[in-house]
Amino acid sequence: MIDDPDSILKCTNKVYLAERLTRLKIPTPPTLIVHRGNAELIEPQLGLPCVLKQPDSAFSLGVVKVDTAAELKRELNRLFEKSELLIAQGFLPTDYDWRVGVLDGKPLYVCRYFMAAGHWQIIQREGEGPAVEGGAETLPVEGAPPAVIDIALRAAKAIGDGLYGVDIKQAGDKLYVIEINDNPNIDAGIEDAVLGDALYYRIMEHFLRRVEQRANRNEHD
Repeated sequence: MIDDPDSILKCTNKVYLAERLTRLKIPTPPTLIVHRGNAELIEPQLGLPCVLKQPDSAFSLGVVKVDTAAELKRELNRLFEKSELLIAQGFLPTDYDWRVGVLDGKPLYVCRYFMAAGHWQIIQREGEGPAVEGGAETLPVEGAPPAVIDIALRAAKAIGDGLYGVDIKQAGDKLYVIEINDNPNIDAGIEDAVLGDALYYRIMEHFLRRVEQRANRNEHD
């Protein structure tokens, strides 16, 4: 994570993200910002199954898929105990999610994160047991579909010029931004599988450039 409070505040608030992406006409799954006064609109507008998210959800926590009206009612009651606003989205079943790492407005890496076996998310958590994750595949940036890179850069630009991981679902030839992360995974053997050490050098050069820019500003103040 880059120490970027503005980006952190934006990325960790899914209500803000939903409004921001909608305003900029960046495609997302059908989305509804939900409160107790409009919760009855979820089923007619989004259908079932659908996905409910807490505004501050992360790493698949605070995110739940509901398949029936009874599950929807139960989960809404539970989540409204924690937040007055929720995000509801239409469910898009896919075998994998695209993740594009973006640094300083440029693509850094591209991965496919596959769903955990028999599950609808990349990470499956069952009670107190260990989480189960799907596999991952890293592609050269130039080998990824240009439309995936384009929508990722547009989404990242909506937040700032720091380090982001943009999650994207692909249904046929249509792409939808799921979220923008201010603390994206960069794991040895996965995100660095193509660039190797060069990935880390690019991040360190970004740090150095920002430190030097701040020092120069302080000299002139």
